[in-house]
Amino acid sequence: MTMTWTVEQVLALSPDDKSTKNGKSLATASKWQTLGTNGQAIWGECRGSGKKPYRTQIDLSEPAFRCSCPSRKFPCKHSLALFLLLATQVDLFSLAAPPDWVQEWLEKRSQTASRKQSKTKAAIADPDAQAKRIAQREARISAGLVDLDQWLRDLMRQGLATVQTQPYSFWENAAARMVDAQAPGLARRLREMASLPHTGGNWPPQLLAELGKLYLLVQGYQRLATLPEAVQAEVRSQIGWAQKQENLLAPDPGQSLLVLADTWSVLGKRIITEDNLNIQRVWLWGTTHQRPALILNFGYQNQPLDTSLLPGTNVVAELVFYPGLYPLRALVKARQPGVDLMSPTIGSASISEAITYYGKAMAQNPWLEQFPLLLATAIPYWSDQGWRVADTGGHQLPLRKGFDAWSLLALSGGHPVMLFGEWDGHTLLPLSLWADNRFVPC
Repeated sequence: MTMTWTVEQVLALSPDDKSTKNGKSLATASKWQTLGTNGQAIWGECRGSGKKPYRTQIDLSEPAFRCSCPSRKFPCKHSLALFLLLATQVDLFSLAAPPDWVQEWLEKRSQTASRKQSKTKAAIADPDAQAKRIAQREARISAGLVDLDQWLRDLMRQGLATVQTQPYSFWENAAARMVDAQAPGLARRLREMASLPHTGGNWPPQLLAELGKLYLLVQGYQRLATLPEAVQAEVRSQIGWAQKQENLLAPDPGQSLLVLADTWSVLGKRIITEDNLNIQRVWLWGTTHQRPALILNFGYQNQPLDTSLLPGTNVVAELVFYPGLYPLRALVKARQPGVDLMSPTIGSASISEAITYYGKAMAQNPWLEQFPLLLATAIPYWSDQGWRVADTGGHQLPLRKGFDAWSLLALSGGHPVMLFGEWDGHTLLPLSLWADNRFVPC
């Protein structure tokens, strides 16, 4: 096998704490009838409550999972257990040719990948019907923005002091109108603003900044035809227009997209849930181009999320970036099989340098909400204002409220560690760190 997996990397794939607990309990040789590998994949048969054992297999090139158990979780407890055995007792796996049930799965995956790679154009819909749908949505958005513009003006005339006395419906009603206008990006921003007046004494400047960004979007969309191409793409994206992946993989003639081939370090992963929709953010860093990339994946309710990008590893891939003012979100266009353990990437030498980098990105795109910060030296500590991290020069950043930093402190031992996290302009949410040359997801 091409690399050594760590327990932390395996457990980072677990869908929940219960799966983690059950996976650990099954990661015992006595639970498995067979264990094998051919270098590309591992497989095993785990004893269960029925007569037939559960057949579990993992394609290590991504990794990808399959199990015959009825669990709807992904990866299931058997897959986690099999992977944990590989990380802790690799000698248990006999080198052998895959059995038929593994070989069939691997061949099917290969055929599916080939079909995706050869597919250069999606089926083209009726252009007249498509143009009609677009025109109808444009009209709805335009009408909705007129209402939102008036709502914002009324709010500013009344003054921000009145906002604290408003019920949640004040914001929800405005957001619902944006949903009806097919502008979900604006609806989400309005709902997120609803909590700001109740977060403490510093809320007025934060709310004013968010209202300013919202007003800027309204004005930008109303003048869309006069804006440069990159600004148009960014404004439309922020409003809620989705860019189809097929159009990125096979762009129209003359469309300019940023495409970068590199060895990408998978720095961290975060999963959030909004209205039964699971949103997975995976952050990458190009080791040659020295720039970040964000891979988004969505799953409704129990729909499995992509696990092919494992934090703490390197993948050789070609990414195509969604158009915008500061291209950050990307799509994996092609990747080479196999992964390697990641070596600590040289991050920003200081917090000041990292924030300067963030400031340059914000100057290009004022609507950035999450930005990756990779700090070469970070020392976690507790202060009267809560958990913070500092660099060796004394610069500090506050950590996200609610983040339990005790494990962070224990791993660092009070010494500088390399830390990666999401910065929202106010607080940092740690996602991973390197301690004693070991990658650890937070």
